[in-house]
Parts: sequence; structure tokens; C-alpha cells
Amino acid sequence: MSSKFIKIDKKINYFNKIIKVDGDKSLSIRWALLASQAIGNSKAFNLLKSEDTINTLKCLKKLGIKIKLSKKFCQIEGRGINGFLFKKNLILNSGNSGTLGRLLLPLLIKSPYKIKIVGDKSLSKRDFSRVIKPLKNMGVNFYPQNKKNLPIFIKGSKYLRPIKYIENRGSAQCKSCVMLAALNIPGETSITAKKSRNHTELLFKNLKIPMKIIKKKKYDFIKIIKPKSINSFNLKIPGDISSSAFFIVLTLLTKNSKLLIKNININPSRLGVIKILNKMGAKIKLFNIKKINNEKCADIFVKSVKNLKGINCPSNLNSSAIDEFLIIFLVAAKAKGISYFKNLSELNQKESPRLKIGSKILNMIGVKVISNKNSIKIYGNPNLKLNKNYVIKNFLKDHRVFMMSVISALSLGGTWKIYNPESVKTSFPSFLKIISKLGAKIN
Repeated sequence: MSSKFIKIDKKINYFNKIIKVDGDKSLSIRWALLASQAIGNSKAFNLLKSEDTINTLKCLKKLGIKIKLSKKFCQIEGRGINGFLFKKNLILNSGNSGTLGRLLLPLLIKSPYKIKIVGDKSLSKRDFSRVIKPLKNMGVNFYPQNKKNLPIFIKGSKYLRPIKYIENRGSAQCKSCVMLAALNIPGETSITAKKSRNHTELLFKNLKIPMKIIKKKKYDFIKIIKPKSINSFNLKIPGDISSSAFFIVLTLLTKNSKLLIKNININPSRLGVIKILNKMGAKIKLFNIKKINNEKCADIFVKSVKNLKGINCPSNLNSSAIDEFLIIFLVAAKAKGISYFKNLSELNQKESPRLKIGSKILNMIGVKVISNKNSIKIYGNPNLKLNKNYVIKNFLKDHRVFMMSVISALSLGGTWKIYNPESVKTSFPSFLKIISKLGAKIN
């Protein structure tokens, strides 16, 4: 664990600001991986320059892809589908990124050599069997046999076959893994997927990859045929709604405050956090709605609210808010009444067991919580004010735990010592800079 920490001993004053947040992480990583499979030069503007994205670019460089990264854009010179230059004894490091680790594997399924995939301590504890299993069914080899986590070796095959895959967790990473593998699989790959974020589908549509999607209430039925090639493409990447969520909640919980967040990705499969907060009494509004590369974008306006109320959260919103539940729990702690969130076992498959850690933090600040591996009841207290000392450490370098703790300190009071400030580099390097811009005092 890092010995570095920040100290916050004063609540933030009211603010009325306009901000921008870093580029969308899901889009940044997916663009880089698909650009490597395209033919020619692709450019991304506003690419997220976080550790997760930089590790993606480093892996691609090791696979023979030429990359130019500047302040204005990132350029990738793609070598076409299966155009990687595979070498013996190759080690690819996914760092802390589950998205990179799980979406890189399907692009390696024709490697003639074993490739070792590694990650940091946190990622190495996460379950990779959910993507290993469908790739094995396609004919891909993994070593050691039956290992479910990193480090692991992958070796491709000359005899790959399409599969019919059922994804019933609502995991966009699992669905996207099979979709990316289909780029190298002859014939038709069929996917039945529980509703989840659809960035990969929209990118495939942009690239005219042969694909059919039938949308039902709970599931999408996707069929993909291997394309002959992918043309190079440029992408303007909007701001990340998951990053925006922390500032939305800070505004809600800070008296007399207003905030406008410019040009954010409001893909409907990511809007769960806004729908949930509005059900709790927030009045978050979207302005200047437009489409960029098939992704809906907008400016988000939010102001502080006096009377937040508890919610019996509909499970059908879980997938579209899975990365934001920690900060939603904080709102529930300040809301009137009991909030109930269920079917959230997927939260414990993230960078840390977030359902468990979220419960611990709420207990620590005096909020009554009843939780298990799958659900949480939060007994809200609208008059919650803190004046004790609080220490946040040992959370597996989870960036969202760190950011939730910062928002807790600034909105509720008390004296906080929060370890691992460097954790935000994985997803949101400018987090503390923007917090300071809003007027927060951080030591």
C-alpha cells in the first residue's frame, strides 16, 4: 500500500461553476484496440490519458503497432485484422484495467506463441473465467488449465470456430470480448446478452462491421460475421459520465451550489446514475443534446437539493449505473428514509469488493447499513454531519473508493486522511485538480 495520503478537514463552500471532465474511459480503450485492427491511420481527440489507456497503448506497441500521442490527439497506425507482430516470450501488462485485460485477449486468438497477460495486485484477484470460457469454446488455448485469474498465458489457434454465447450478468466486457473475437472467427458468431453498455456495438456500426442486433426488453440478440477488413477511423471522445458523477453528487450535497458539466457521453446504457438520482429528488437536466459518432452527448446541469428521499432502486437500472453505485450510496446516506439496492453482486467483481467496502465506509461515518453479498439497505439521515477523524486505507487502490471518500469529506465534514491519491491516475488524472477548481481545500 502507498504511504501517500491527502488530508481534508474542511467542507467545501458553495460554488457555481462550469467544468469539463476527462475523456470517456470505455470509449478510449475500445477506440485504441479497434484502431489497431483497422488499416491505416486512425485518430482520437480528447483521448483519456490515464494509466489504463496508457497501458493499452503500451501493449499495442509491444504487438508492433505504431502510435503517436500528442496533446491534441492520439494516432494509431493499424495493421489490419490479425495484423499484430507476435513474438516469443511476450508479456503484456494490463495494470489495473479489467477492460483492457478482458478486451485484449480476443485480439490475441491467432498468436502462434504463448503470450503472458499480467496485471497489478487488484486486477490479479478478479475473475477472468467469464471471458476465458467463451474463448476456449472458440478453440483458444489457455495455460495453466482451469486458472481463473491473472497472470495467465494465452495461445491462439488455426482452427477457430464461431459459438453461440449467452451473457447473463449484464457485463459489457464479457459481451465485447466475444464481439472482438468475432473479428477473427469465420462464419457467424451469435450473442444473447443481458442489457449493458453498448459502446462496442456503436463502434462496430460506425465501422460497418457485418452485424445484426435484435433488441428485446431484457436481452439483445447480436449476430456478427467476420469482416474482410476495417477502415481507419477518427473519433471525438466526449467526457466520461462516471467521472462526472462525483461532481454531480458533490453539487447535490453542497448547499446553494450549481454546476454545468460540458460535453458528456450520455449513452442511454450509461444513464442509470442520473435516473436513480432524479428518482431520489435531484433535478439533473441535460442540455445541447447531440450525437457524435453515434454516441449521444450533452451538457449536464445540476444544483443542490434540500429534500432527497430514499429509493427502492429498480434492478433494471443496475447495469447502467454499475460504476456509480458507491457515490449513489453516499446520496442515500443523506436521503430521508430507507434506500434498498439489490442484485448487486457484480459490484464485488470490480477493482475492489465495492459493495463490502461501501458498507464499511457508511458504517464508519455512522450510517446504519444492512448488507450481504448481493444487496444493501441504507438508513438515510438528512441531518448527517461529521466531526470526527476518519481514515480510508487498504482499498486495493480502487480509484472510485478514493473519489467517493473525497466527496464524503467535502460534503459531510470531519477530518479525513485518505490514502492512495495516485489511484485516480487509472481513470481520472485531473480529479483533484477539478476539485480544487471548485474551491476545495486539500492538503
